[in-house]
Amino acid sequence: AEFGVAHISTGDVLRAEIKAGTELGKTASGYINEGKLVPDSLIIDMLASTLDSKGKDIPGVIFDGFPRTIAQAEALKKMLAERKHDMGVMIELIVDEETLLARLLNRAIEQGRADDNEETIKKRFEVYHKQTEPLSKWFEQEGIRNTFTWKGSKEVMLGEIFAFLDNVK
Repeated sequence: AEFGVAHISTGDVLRAEIKAGTELGKTASGYINEGKLVPDSLIIDMLASTLDSKGKDIPGVIFDGFPRTIAQAEALKKMLAERKHDMGVMIELIVDEETLLARLLNRAIEQGRADDNEETIKKRFEVYHKQTEPLSKWFEQEGIRNTFTWKGSKEVMLGEIFAFLDNVK
């Protein structure tokens, strides 16, 4: 909202599909409940459709929770290029696993998220280290990686990110 860009959360889109009982939702549910990533082809198609539904005049998009693999990043770059857009910037938030675990377990209580249990979260951490962590280097090579380290305050983190984005415009 601060920058007038659209926000597309893969998790929100997937949860909506699951709630609606669509085929994508049923397929995705099995992966999510096991702490695994949903296959790239399903995610790419879903995000392309969601992006197209936002219209052509949006000034930008925040992809929240995507990409999570190098293959997804490459597919995103291609999908955006087909729409005459570039990757823009990548914002990487560095947060220690202890803090993440506590926050996700709290989210499970506050939002009733069955997929936010300790066993599934730990599997997500394993998947992150194997499949997502290598993206940092890929984005670095693309020249668009920007890293921010959690300092215990949402306000401080957002202040740093907003100050950075103000200079990107």
